[in-house]
Amino acid sequence: MDEDVLYHLNLGTKTHNLPVMFGDVKFVCVGGSPNRMKAFAQFMHKELGLEGDGKDLKDICAGTDRYSMYKAGPVLSISHGMGVPSISIMLHELIKLLHHAKCCDVTIIRIGTSGGLGIDPGTVVITDIAVDSFFKARFEQVILDNIVVRSTELDKDLVEELLNCSKEIHYFPTLIGHTMCTYDFYEGQGRLDGALCSFSHEKKLEYLKRAYDAGVRNIEMESTVFAAICGLCGLKAAVVCVALLNRLEGDQIKAPHEVLVEYQQRPQHLISIFIKKRLGLYNQMELLDNAFFLNN
Repeated sequence: MDEDVLYHLNLGTKTHNLPVMFGDVKFVCVGGSPNRMKAFAQFMHKELGLEGDGKDLKDICAGTDRYSMYKAGPVLSISHGMGVPSISIMLHELIKLLHHAKCCDVTIIRIGTSGGLGIDPGTVVITDIAVDSFFKARFEQVILDNIVVRSTELDKDLVEELLNCSKEIHYFPTLIGHTMCTYDFYEGQGRLDGALCSFSHEKKLEYLKRAYDAGVRNIEMESTVFAAICGLCGLKAAVVCVALLNRLEGDQIKAPHEVLVEYQQRPQHLISIFIKKRLGLYNQMELLDNAFFLNN
């Protein structure tokens, strides 16, 4: 193409110097909420010791109301909205952006919230395989009039690396498990509290217990297409989500707001350790903290 317009990101190859703007990006973190991804960018700005307080970070996609994007050094933080279609659109344009910017060795991680399955609220789940509603490691995409099935396996070495990073954190549990991706928050996830419900409480529990027995530990609405697209494009990818509730015990999220806010910060804390270790900053910062403590 003579010009590539990344319409939903409000960027383009002729209107923006993408290599200058994004050429140093090594980590891309995506999540549903614009406010959460702004907070994560500000958090990483502080964690990486960048100049300024990070409060004045600009939304790179401010010209559109679809997504929000913030940059903190080599870390790009982007919102993707809710559900498969929304994250799919963002990923297509994000991956083209990385290509045009001539980025290399990029790791992409989805950080978010989810419903837990047989685990305590606040537990962080690192996804090994994203599965569909039939507990199969696949993503079905309708292309023209064909159903194309794509793999949803994630990078095993990255999963283990993230689990090792979690051992540095002692105030919340982290585990590896399958993540089930659905196309709906209510009936599609076996909830009884939506506007429509076509099944009984007993049927719901029977289904969720089968999911648990199949290795599913949390449920959300983006992981299969995320894993499929990143895998096809050769990007090392991971999904790290905190559970807001145990779906075997209920459907509604009842934890106080301040508790939920702290839960949402847990994947961010884990990913910050991962990024700092990759950049060789984690031990250095720990030594500085220890030196400050000893000298005071």
